[in-house]
Amino acid sequence: MEPIAVTGMGVVSPLGSNIPTLWNNLTQGISGIQTLDTLAGLPVTMGGPAQGFDPARFLGAKELRQTDRYAQMALIAGLDALKLAGLEAPAYAPERTGVLVGTGAGGMASLESQVGAFVARGARRVSPLTVPMFIANMASGLLAMRTGFRGPGMGLSSACASGGHALAIAARLIQCGDADCMLAGGVEACLTPFAVSAFAAMRALSTRNDEPQRASRPFDRERDGFVMGEGGAVFVLERPEAARARGARILGLLQGIGQSQDAYHMVAPDPEGRAVVAAMEAALRDAGLDRTDIGYINAHGTSTPLNDPTETRAIKAFFGAHASRLKVSSTKSMTGHLIGGAAALESAICLLALKEGLLPPTINLEHPDAECDLDYVAATAVSHACAYCMNNAFGFGGQNVVLVFGKDSER
Repeated sequence: MEPIAVTGMGVVSPLGSNIPTLWNNLTQGISGIQTLDTLAGLPVTMGGPAQGFDPARFLGAKELRQTDRYAQMALIAGLDALKLAGLEAPAYAPERTGVLVGTGAGGMASLESQVGAFVARGARRVSPLTVPMFIANMASGLLAMRTGFRGPGMGLSSACASGGHALAIAARLIQCGDADCMLAGGVEACLTPFAVSAFAAMRALSTRNDEPQRASRPFDRERDGFVMGEGGAVFVLERPEAARARGARILGLLQGIGQSQDAYHMVAPDPEGRAVVAAMEAALRDAGLDRTDIGYINAHGTSTPLNDPTETRAIKAFFGAHASRLKVSSTKSMTGHLIGGAAALESAICLLALKEGLLPPTINLEHPDAECDLDYVAATAVSHACAYCMNNAFGFGGQNVVLVFGKDSER
């Protein structure tokens, strides 16, 4: 594929809502998981709330009342990305600049609140803003309204792969000539009592409530489910030559995209990982790279009994002998699982890892699992320079996306 330049990114996360704070906490192996009073009395009482997130930086009191938290996250991350890219004053025609933000659940807090109002007080107490506050495309819509971008725009939802798919589709829109620049990423803010209860009911979440910072433990033998977090990331994507012509700093290149579906089960992965292997193969082929070019994988690594050995088997099946030389880590061990924002935030982490030559660890990996036998950068960040890395993301419904990122060779 034609590489696509990443020239801006903004982040919201349980480890900080600016890039330096996020990176420092990641590389120090700090957990963003904590006990939450809002979940008291539920089967799961912990999560990873966004830290340092202040939507009032860009939104007035009226906008704060009329927008859901997930859309506020997209707005803040998107505007931060534009600032970093030097695009606060537009360099592209508005009609050639688009917005595509993915999310798994959309405005869950608003929907939950208004269903409660309906049950308690009847139909007349439901806010007329309920629909625009919870629908999954509104983050993209509001970001377009704020920026004036009138190019391709949509919301996108593929559960935990949403942020990765948003970057993939945005890159394809540039490659096929439908846009010159895209603002794209994924966000999630469903750390709410109802959403947590729903995930807990399907036994997807860890119940290690008495030690929340040790609950997310990808690839560990004693893992018992994922921990929910909130946040995500938004990026500025453009053609490398256009970015260089306007004097932009290229943070990295989106080199390859691979997509597949398990066609297996609503929530369980195919234990053979066949579609995951296919997505990795497609991403590497799209990037024009060999298996040995990849030095690091930011794994989907959810800390669930089923995902972690399946992903490990798929990596070994695809990379063969090179799998034993790969560095693999799951930063969900620190951030928790951001659902629709996960792949976007982890794409930002990949770009930072390439730039800094430092790989964030998998914390809480204390008890080796015979089925999970790769180098997961356990406990402590490691210095490791590499030119290319891979980001895996798999969603409920069996929808997979794999992205390959590389350094800008002309820097």
